[in-house]
Amino acid sequence: MNSDQAAGDRFNRRAIFWICALAIFSAALSFSLRTGVSGAIKAALFDPVDPTHSGEMIATALGYSFLGFAISLLIISPLLDIIGAKRVILLAAVCYVAGPLLIIASPYAGAPGAVYGLLTVGMIVSGVAWGATEASINPVTAALYADDKTHRLNVLHAWWPAGIVAGGLSSVLIFQQLHLGWQAAIGLICVPGVVFGAWALTQTFPKTESTALGVPFGEMLAEPFKRPTFWIFPAIMFLTASTELAPGSWVDVALSQTVGMPGILVLVYVSAVMFVMRHFAGVLEHRIADMGLLWVCTVPAGVGLYLLSTASSPLTALVAATLWAFGVCFMWPTMLAAVSRRYSRGGSWAIGIVGFAGAMAIYFVLPELGKIYDHAKLKAAGGEAAFAALTPGPALSHVLAYAAEKSFKTVAIIPVVLFVVFGAVWLIERRLGRKLGERNLAAGPQA
Repeated sequence: MNSDQAAGDRFNRRAIFWICALAIFSAALSFSLRTGVSGAIKAALFDPVDPTHSGEMIATALGYSFLGFAISLLIISPLLDIIGAKRVILLAAVCYVAGPLLIIASPYAGAPGAVYGLLTVGMIVSGVAWGATEASINPVTAALYADDKTHRLNVLHAWWPAGIVAGGLSSVLIFQQLHLGWQAAIGLICVPGVVFGAWALTQTFPKTESTALGVPFGEMLAEPFKRPTFWIFPAIMFLTASTELAPGSWVDVALSQTVGMPGILVLVYVSAVMFVMRHFAGVLEHRIADMGLLWVCTVPAGVGLYLLSTASSPLTALVAATLWAFGVCFMWPTMLAAVSRRYSRGGSWAIGIVGFAGAMAIYFVLPELGKIYDHAKLKAAGGEAAFAALTPGPALSHVLAYAAEKSFKTVAIIPVVLFVVFGAVWLIERRLGRKLGERNLAAGPQA
């Protein structure tokens, strides 16, 4: 038994952690490649059918992956220890292969309705892969590192931006250097799914924290309902996910023709910054607490999103993206760690509910961004007929720049709301903690 295997345990902590890291890398690669080819899919499948609503159509199609993510996460999370974390990881691996194959096959389905239907199924299956990943890796990591959750969950989720960087650069290579179709980019998603699935077959996985604590299944399910303060966190997660993942899904469609560079490269740059920053989450959290860290993050997130709405060159896009990256880099994993720390008896179920809220946010928000974008481009052009008559050139670029500005300015409002919410939660918890400490001090050694 080596140093990575605790005495009495039958699992290799390091191996399991890196399987989890590769699984979330696969989720990010899938997300990034889908985002990177979204413009190409829109041009190939939706622009010829309905050019005036093609933005909403591709946004809705992308949103279905978040629906698959949300539903699978909600169903699997409470049953994780019954099904087994290993089986859930293997389910994710299978779906990382099946989902992309369905998306690749969609253009050959026949009529436009059948094409859209098969594309939708492929997106949902890809979302199930992501949901099974999140449902398993977060509780497993929390159980592996019960005394260092914020740091370890941020390190784990650092491999999310790493996957986005890999996927974004791959999509640029495939389109601009190799001149291959979008199907080649989608096909790459299968590779890491096969790798981590094969690796997981060789390992034994631990039980989650609530099971290790001896919490009965019924009590785990009841924990969020017995403590009403829990429901603040899904509401907050709805907003934090809308700040990070919705704009991340939208940059290729909205920015590619307005900033003089492929929009996916903006996401690649943001993700590279996030990969580095997430390794420092533990240090920052120890200084200002998790809620304080999240509160501070809302300022650069909001400013960055607003500046993205007005970006008109690679330089202005990268400046805006830097601020946005510093703002959103800690949000998702720190929210999961905050819930796990406060509601540990809720186990994978509590973490899953919060993740579900984040996924549903994107399912609802992303199509709305598409609607705002389509409405704005028609307004700027002077109507549907005028927009249809536009050809590539300065006039079309102006129309699309206006549409991108409107869609990003709408999302930029969300961090302003979060600034107030995180600040209020942090202040209340600090006051309650101070009062509890004063009571314990007054009670003396008997306390």
